[in-house]
Amino acid sequence: MSKSLFLLRHGRAMEKLSGQKDIERELDSIGLQNASRMGMKLQNDKTRFDIIISSPASRALNTASLIAEQLGYDPGRIHINDELYEASVRTLLQVVNNLKDEWESVLLVAHNPAISYLAEYISDAETGTMETCGLVNIDFETAHWEEISQGHGKFISYIYPDLLNF
Repeated sequence: MSKSLFLLRHGRAMEKLSGQKDIERELDSIGLQNASRMGMKLQNDKTRFDIIISSPASRALNTASLIAEQLGYDPGRIHINDELYEASVRTLLQVVNNLKDEWESVLLVAHNPAISYLAEYISDAETGTMETCGLVNIDFETAHWEEISQGHGKFISYIYPDLLNF
């Protein structure tokens, strides 16, 4: 049995307004468009997720919701994980290790720099700093998420909005 982990950096966000908390920042028009386009790409590829897990930050949750809508995945089923906001690589890895084994394909929507570092840590791939709305797909030959650790995954792809052809 295998697992597929999709790591997505949220879409481009607006600058923080005076008095606004960082967690409240919304997607800008490009971020909205790119999240929808990424969702369309996943739909065209017939990608399905057993669960979508998002940071509680508005920009991450909005990105997850737009992708979910394109996939026909009920946005109300998106699991919000407070640990994903301002998470370290260690925290992100703990979230992955605690995923339910019944889930084979998972989308995790979070923030840089940790999401980029996690992609490199678990795959040994040189992905660099992920673009906003960038998506890394990593596969694992395991039945148990708790077994995932450094270099355990097989890097499948890294796509970002500039690479999308529609």
